[in-house]
Amino acid sequence: MKPLLPSTRREFLRLGAKGVGLLAFSRFAPQFLVQSTLAAPAPEKDRRILVLVQLAGGNDGLNTVVPFDDPAYHALRPTLALKEKDVLRLEGDDHLGLHPSLAALHELMHEGRLGIVQNVGYPNPNRSHFRSTEIWETASASEESLSTGWIGRYLDNACAGPDIPAFARDDEPDAIHVNAEVPQSFGGALPHNTYGLTLGARAGRAGRDEVALLERLASRPDAGLAAHPSHEHDEAANHAFLRATLMDSLVAEKRIQAIIDANRPEAAYPGGRFAQSLRNVAGLIAAGLSTRVYFVSLGGFDTHASQLYAHANLLRQLSEGLAAFQKDLAARGLDDQVLTMTFSEFGRRPNENESLGTDHGTAAPLFVMGKQIHGSLHGTAPSLEIEKNADLAFTTDFRSVYATVLDRWLEAPADSILGARHERLGFLG
Repeated sequence: MKPLLPSTRREFLRLGAKGVGLLAFSRFAPQFLVQSTLAAPAPEKDRRILVLVQLAGGNDGLNTVVPFDDPAYHALRPTLALKEKDVLRLEGDDHLGLHPSLAALHELMHEGRLGIVQNVGYPNPNRSHFRSTEIWETASASEESLSTGWIGRYLDNACAGPDIPAFARDDEPDAIHVNAEVPQSFGGALPHNTYGLTLGARAGRAGRDEVALLERLASRPDAGLAAHPSHEHDEAANHAFLRATLMDSLVAEKRIQAIIDANRPEAAYPGGRFAQSLRNVAGLIAAGLSTRVYFVSLGGFDTHASQLYAHANLLRQLSEGLAAFQKDLAARGLDDQVLTMTFSEFGRRPNENESLGTDHGTAAPLFVMGKQIHGSLHGTAPSLEIEKNADLAFTTDFRSVYATVLDRWLEAPADSILGARHERLGFLG
C-alpha cells in the first residue's frame, strides 16, 4: 500500500515524531502547510543557549542538598540519612551540604559557576511520573492540561519570521534533544525544526532502514507516493515538498553526525551515556549551530528500594558529567553563552520506606550552572517539621525558575509564554 502524504500540519509533525527524519523544512512547502503558521517578528540571534538536563524518575532532594544537622532529617531517615562528616559543606550556610558524590559540582559552586534553587515544586502536586513530567514540561498548573511545551512556546515567539513559516528559515535545528523521544517541552503551536540525536544510532535519529528509505525517496521523483485524497490537486507540489524535505533531512542528519565525529573536546569526559551526551552537545555548540535549546536526560532516579548506593552513583554521573561539560565550554571560550539547568518531575518523600528507598514526593532542589550565575543558594530550604508520611511543602514555584530563564537569559516575554506573572529569582542577577 502506498503511503499517504500528510494532509495537516499535525500529521506531518507526527511523522517526524516517529523518527522518520522529517527534521528540516524548505520554502517549497505546499500552501496548506504554509497557511497553518503564524507570522511574528524574527529577533536577532544572540547565541545565548539553554541546556536542559532532566533527572528522570524523581530525584531525592534531601540527599542531594542535605540538611545534615537537622534532627528531623535523621529521624525520618534512620538508614539513608547522610552524616555531617560525609557531606560537602556549603559556603555561607551552616546547615546544608552536598552529597559526597557531588564533589565536582561542589568545586564549581566554590568557583561561582553553580547555583542551587531550593525546594522547587508547584501547588497541588501530582505524584504520577507521566502527569508531573507533563506539568513541568508544559509549565501548566496541576489542574490544567496544555497542548504545548514551555520551550515550544518560546520557539513560537522567537523563531517565526514574517510571511514565512518558522520552519522554513534555515536548515539548522531550533532545538536538539539527545534521547529517543521528542520532549513534550519542545511542542509548539507552530511547527519547529527540532532534531533528535540518539547515541549509537547511524546518522542521528534515524536508523539504517529509515535512512535508506529517505535516500531512495529523496532521489526518485517517481517514488510512488500517493497524494492525500483531499489534496489531489496539490499532488505535484506535495511531491516536490516531500522530496526537498527528505533531502534537507539527510543533509541535516549527515552534517550533525560529521560535527560529532570531528568533535575534539577540551576536557576529559567520564564514560557513560550521560557524559557522552553532554560531550556531543558541547561539540554542536562549538560548531556554531544556531540551535538555542538542548535537552539531555539522565534516568534512574525512581529509587523506591536500596537507594543509598544507586543514588550516589547517579549523582556522581550527574556531577562529573556536568563539570566536564562546563570545563569543556570554558576551554573553548563558550561558557559565557551557555546556561545549564536541571529539573526532575518531583522529589521523594522525606521519610525512607521499608525497602530502604524513598517514594514519590513533591518538592526538590535544582541546579543552575554557567559563567553568569549570581549567588550559590536561592529560595528557602524545606521544613522537616512534618508528620512521618507527609510531603514537603514547596517554597519556590518551578515557573519562577522558567520565568527567570526566559526573561533574563533568553530575553523572551516570560509572562506571555507562561500565561501568567511569576516571581523572578536572583540566580541571573
